[in-house]
Amino acid sequence: MVDKNGKKKLTTKERMQIPRNPMPEQEPNDRICNFDEVPYGYTPELAMAEAERCIMCPKPKCISGCPVEVDIPAFIRMISEGDFVGAARKIKETNALPAICGRVCPQEEQCEAVCVLVKKYKPVAIGYLERFVANFEREHAEIRIPELPPSTGKKIAVVGSGPAGLTVAADLAQMGHKVIIFEALHKPGGVLIYGIPEFRLPKKVVAAEVDYLRKLGVEVNTSYVVGKLDTVDELFEMDFDAVFVGTGAGLPNFMRIEGENLNGVYSANEFLTRSNLMAAYDFPEHDTPIFVGKNVAVLGGGNTAMDSVRTSLRLGAQNGYIVYRRSRKEMPARIEEIHHAEQEGVQFHFLTNPVRYIGNDEGWVTDMECIKMELGEPDASGRRRPIPIEGSNFVIPVDTVVVAVGNSSNPLIPRTTPGLETNKWGNIVVNEKTMMSSRPGIFAGGDIVTGGATVILAAGAGKVAARAIHKYVMGIPFEEEKEEEKEEATRGT
Repeated sequence: MVDKNGKKKLTTKERMQIPRNPMPEQEPNDRICNFDEVPYGYTPELAMAEAERCIMCPKPKCISGCPVEVDIPAFIRMISEGDFVGAARKIKETNALPAICGRVCPQEEQCEAVCVLVKKYKPVAIGYLERFVANFEREHAEIRIPELPPSTGKKIAVVGSGPAGLTVAADLAQMGHKVIIFEALHKPGGVLIYGIPEFRLPKKVVAAEVDYLRKLGVEVNTSYVVGKLDTVDELFEMDFDAVFVGTGAGLPNFMRIEGENLNGVYSANEFLTRSNLMAAYDFPEHDTPIFVGKNVAVLGGGNTAMDSVRTSLRLGAQNGYIVYRRSRKEMPARIEEIHHAEQEGVQFHFLTNPVRYIGNDEGWVTDMECIKMELGEPDASGRRRPIPIEGSNFVIPVDTVVVAVGNSSNPLIPRTTPGLETNKWGNIVVNEKTMMSSRPGIFAGGDIVTGGATVILAAGAGKVAARAIHKYVMGIPFEEEKEEEKEEATRGT
């Protein structure tokens, strides 16, 4: 049998046995000399071959594994038929940020983790396919704005333009509401702009996704610090019907050890912001003040740590070290990011923890004293707790240290909004079904609620919040949604 394109139709067993198609990418020795995106992306031929591996399960678990509810089998089927633009538009029915999600979301822990093929084979490369169709749509100028419903006359303020804010804004705009984003920095995108390097998420991709929102009617105000210029309560005085807070977790954590105030010791936030937002990656076109020495130690084992150490190599470091107090098995970074770091020559010091920084007479860090660790019983995170080994101290020569051990929630909005409940970590407390806070009309989502998490989980929270905000401003009681209502609200039809 053949399909409508004249290709032989494969049986389910034959499709399952097709090997997963790897992503073509830059060679390690080439890419550490530039900030170009590491993966080249699928060609149309590779994308169609990979799409052929999907067996179109009658009850696909991949959809439930996607926080933003993408109809994964439907868009993959379109790819297999060569309808790449249709596939992109299918994704955008529930996800306004496919080019971003296809690059930075941990698909291996979500949609791909529940792919039926993982029982015997490698899962379908859902993330690679999403990235491909989003690129194809943008590069071929095929982006189309969906028909929008009549205006509801309601106005919603979105504070912060990270993944949660962008998602809630896109969904609400497609429900007929007027949405205005207030972004503190001079460029929209939040962590997508300041926190993720060009080689992993090009800035032009983020800009294109934001431009799509503008075409949906979303107004974006930058360099506007809510909590300073105006408080949340003052936004309500400006006739906003609801406010969504998506200000993220931008307060860096430090280890509070001796020598942290030495020159050359950065938080990952400062280091990456200087490189990404202030364009140190584009030196000498942009002369951003950032010092990177010969020996750079990055503390931590997450994606931010990998981004920092890989950035340091591209900025001229001769040695890039990851210093992590647990073993490789416990590292929270994506497997792909760890693999790329290893390829690029990053040196890993596992079961190692800093105890102090040592500086010279001019106040610059020169060395880092560390202690070896061993793993004990699991802690609250489910990972084995690291325990210092007495007398195992040693010194690593360093001239730059980047601390990437996590972030706390931005405290500005909670401090300037009376009656807004927060937990002991400073995160805004919300109803998980509606994302509404202790203050009626104030909703929140993303890292300001969960603490530092992933882009896709923040986007998922934005979707939940958008549905609830729609009901709130329209006077519809909160109740358990039927699936058809959920779909209607998401698409704004």
